[in-house]
Amino acid sequence: MIISASRRTDLPAAHALWLENRFREGFVLVRNPMNPRRVSRVPLSPETVDGVVFWTKDPAPMLGRLELFRPYPYYFQYTLTAYGRDAEPDLPDHSARVETFLRLADRIGPERVLWRYDPILISPRYSPEWHLKAFSQLAERLTGATRRVTISFVDTYARNRKRLASMGSETIGESTMRRMAAEMAKIARSSGMQIVACAEAADLSDCGVARSSCIDAELLGRIGGVPLKAGRDSGQRAACGCAPSVDIGAYNTCPNGCLYCYANYSPALLQASLARRDDASPLLCDRLGEGDCVADRAVRSLRDAQLRMEL
Repeated sequence: MIISASRRTDLPAAHALWLENRFREGFVLVRNPMNPRRVSRVPLSPETVDGVVFWTKDPAPMLGRLELFRPYPYYFQYTLTAYGRDAEPDLPDHSARVETFLRLADRIGPERVLWRYDPILISPRYSPEWHLKAFSQLAERLTGATRRVTISFVDTYARNRKRLASMGSETIGESTMRRMAAEMAKIARSSGMQIVACAEAADLSDCGVARSSCIDAELLGRIGGVPLKAGRDSGQRAACGCAPSVDIGAYNTCPNGCLYCYANYSPALLQASLARRDDASPLLCDRLGEGDCVADRAVRSLRDAQLRMEL
């Protein structure tokens, strides 16, 4: 089982103590987003977890907690852009997050800190030329600190449509997308980085951009020294190449405030969730209530069975 921590919220930035407590206690409770009364009890011991993928825009609170995760193969998906406060109002200044990126890579190695430059949105303020300049500057700063950069172009959902419109976000034509991808591929190569695209319907391989597996079982197997056998996660979008994982986050619990985000879709629910925050609770920003049905999550190891027998 691979743990995703988390596509639904920024656990490392906003809930690092809760995350630490869950791994120390060896389990977490997770509500089913489609049926909140159904709660899964997910084991978090090194014997049951094949790897952990941390998704974050500011892992600074994790720097003093890395020793706890030594028994686990893990890596960080670190989103770092150069947007202003109009897009990312509650994040630390991006220069500070660059320094955090460098410190993290120095601690755990460049293979385990994957840079995400996403989502790419086009607006009167954020033109294609602006992005290419910002991407080039960041790539220069991060040279040697990462081996892979993931890009994606903004997706519009019912949950973020109004906020994107308020920023003047424009539809990105395929010709613009392909031109930008090709230029970004050149920049990435000059900085010694592989460049991949996250869940893009368009095939950008002829632009020098491969398809991504953000939950990457092969990478976790290399990090842990034991190959993992995993197919594609059928629960994700058709263009997603991720391996199956169990997400331990919850929607409407992230205080980063990014306007393009689909995971915070209700300010009222966000405020209510943060008001219930309890780092000792096995549920993120929540507690069990009457009518909740808790069941152990069925898990299976992805570690190569033949290799385990030989060991």
